[in-house]
Amino acid sequence: MLNIGGVIDVSQWKNDVDAILLAWQPGQEAGYAIADILSGKVNPSGKLPDTFPADYADVPSAKNFPGEPAGKPDQVIYQEGIYIGYRYYDSFNVKPLYEFGYGLSYTDFSVSDLKLSAKTLTNSLIITATVKNTGKVAGKEVIQLYISAPTGSIDKPVQELRAFDKTRLLQPGESQHFTFRITAADLASYHTDKSQWISDAGRYLVRMGVSSRDIRQSATFNVPKDWLIETDHDVLQPQVAIKEYKPPVTK
Repeated sequence: MLNIGGVIDVSQWKNDVDAILLAWQPGQEAGYAIADILSGKVNPSGKLPDTFPADYADVPSAKNFPGEPAGKPDQVIYQEGIYIGYRYYDSFNVKPLYEFGYGLSYTDFSVSDLKLSAKTLTNSLIITATVKNTGKVAGKEVIQLYISAPTGSIDKPVQELRAFDKTRLLQPGESQHFTFRITAADLASYHTDKSQWISDAGRYLVRMGVSSRDIRQSATFNVPKDWLIETDHDVLQPQVAIKEYKPPVTK
């Protein structure tokens, strides 16, 4: 059982235990909650809000921290840019130990019937899917909606979490239907050279799953034109030039 406040290295001993219960820092009621899970009274349904790396060198900030000059650093220039958290691991093909959104249960769930209300986004798009408890124990699941955006104009992560929801307590064999609404603003990316949030025209990929690496269903839709969502003011420029990470080129 881990009573921790952040990500730690578990790679050296994770195979020596039957399971790892990540309790974070649950406070004075921790004993009751942990006992309920270990005894099976409650089925765990939590999901990781962070990525657990396989090695410290895999952490996106590892190349920059603790800074320069070596031996007595007084300045750190972080180069991740938009590639923080799972966006880095997914975009740079770095395999994590436990990915963002990961979490085990005493039962299993399926995700099916992914449908889009249209193939082209106009004002909004309705995305629906069904989650079913396919195991033998009652439990809850978190369904996660990731979207991959076109990258013709600026760099973008391979995918980004755009919505999520949790089922009610589903009995074995029971299903629940989910509906998500996506608008053009939900797809916007920041264009630094223009100081604008823009939803770029092109083909978008919807990925529905139960973690960032466990995608069960996918579908596509199109945005017919660039949509200007918001224009900001160009302020607070960095005092030094930052050479941000660039993902590997895929063919």
